[in-house]
Amino acid sequence: MQSLRKFAAALLAVCLLFVVFDASAATFAQGFVTVSDGVRIHYVDGGLRNGPALLFIPGWTMDAGVWRDQMQRFAQDYRVIAIDPRSQGESSKTPDGNTPEQRARDLASVMNQLKLEHVVLIGWSQGVQDVAAYVAQSGTARLDGIVLVDAAVSSGPDFQRVQPQAARTILGNMAIYAAQPRAYLKGMMQAIFRKPPGADEMKRMVDGSLRTPTSTGIAMLTMDMFAVDRRPALAKFDKPTLIIAAGTSFELAEQQAETKRMPDARAVVIQDAGHAVFHDQPWAFERALREFLATLPGRPAN
Repeated sequence: MQSLRKFAAALLAVCLLFVVFDASAATFAQGFVTVSDGVRIHYVDGGLRNGPALLFIPGWTMDAGVWRDQMQRFAQDYRVIAIDPRSQGESSKTPDGNTPEQRARDLASVMNQLKLEHVVLIGWSQGVQDVAAYVAQSGTARLDGIVLVDAAVSSGPDFQRVQPQAARTILGNMAIYAAQPRAYLKGMMQAIFRKPPGADEMKRMVDGSLRTPTSTGIAMLTMDMFAVDRRPALAKFDKPTLIIAAGTSFELAEQQAETKRMPDARAVVIQDAGHAVFHDQPWAFERALREFLATLPGRPAN
């Protein structure tokens, strides 16, 4: 058993390898992209090699596995890629650059090195900030569409005025997270899923989130929510944009209002779902995403 573990670790060191991401369906590739500061960004890649690309970005401390079911469902029609952002999942853990702005540069490196064009960026939660930062820095030349899942683009220092109760809760919870990271993350996972996954999957997600050092996780939250007002980037969202929000989201009004700040945006509200809307209501999420994708050039019809 020990020798098998060593062999698996050695395989992960190569730039590209083929593994079964989900034994029940498609085979996916996993690999790493090395970005300018030497950080290695882990990715999962599958589906139609020459097809239009969907690039999935997970939320705070989480890894590409959270998108597993969606990747399986879309793999027959699209090239599907998901990343572990820096300091998350299999990617390098680093004390530096744990901000949406650096993660946006990492995204640009991933697209460059994987030669991705005609991309639909799909960001959930913290990933929404990464998408906004990417558009602010790089524009939309590589993109055919944008999907923001259940988070408003950050208002930065204004967040405490826009969402005072949420700001107090987030800031207060940082102390709990610092003192009891496992307990905090378990509680967070239970809160974001209205329909909790099984015990094994819940443990996998908690264990995966614990791979992000706690001090790094706190820095990420601070930079995501309180440091930078990314709302001006919305004016640069000049490609079709879909906002998918849970009906219970505390930022629902802000997410719906964002459609008025972009030239071609629509919002879909999914009821009976928590923050992990794509897990709680997978078929409604898939339907909304497929209907949006069908409106883009070169995408398969429903």
